[in-house]
Amino acid sequence: MHRTMPLAEVEALARAAHEGQTDKAGRPYAEHLSAVAEGVRARGGDDDQIAAAWLHDAVEDDALSARWLDQAALSRRTKDIVRAVTKRAGETPEAYAGRVLATPGALLVKEADLAHNADPARLARLDDAATRKRLTEKYARMRALLGLTGD
Repeated sequence: MHRTMPLAEVEALARAAHEGQTDKAGRPYAEHLSAVAEGVRARGGDDDQIAAAWLHDAVEDDALSARWLDQAALSRRTKDIVRAVTKRAGETPEAYAGRVLATPGALLVKEADLAHNADPARLARLDDAATRKRLTEKYARMRALLGLTGD
């Protein structure tokens, strides 16, 4: 068994990879990663899922390459979850949701991601009401596709 990165190392790597990036409200992107990782922990997620939460947007946002992920000192389960929650060009929401649901451990990570993305306080920081409405509807649709109710 090869050594896997401890969570503190995964967190530091994710923070460094997203350095200088901001969310739609102009906040440092690491705040979102931290909130998702904490959301996974609070929902009873294990270390594989928490590591995936730190890395959940890294490949999608080109902060880290798919090749990096393939070779990283991470568990297969963590890699599978990151791949599952990484959106692909031209993919339908239904196909994306199907992959998340078919990957053990991925739903909890996506649930924590959606919970933070759809947080009314976070959405309220957006200047544009049309963007707020569009994102609120997008997140609600994904929650429905994933069978998530309430929070």
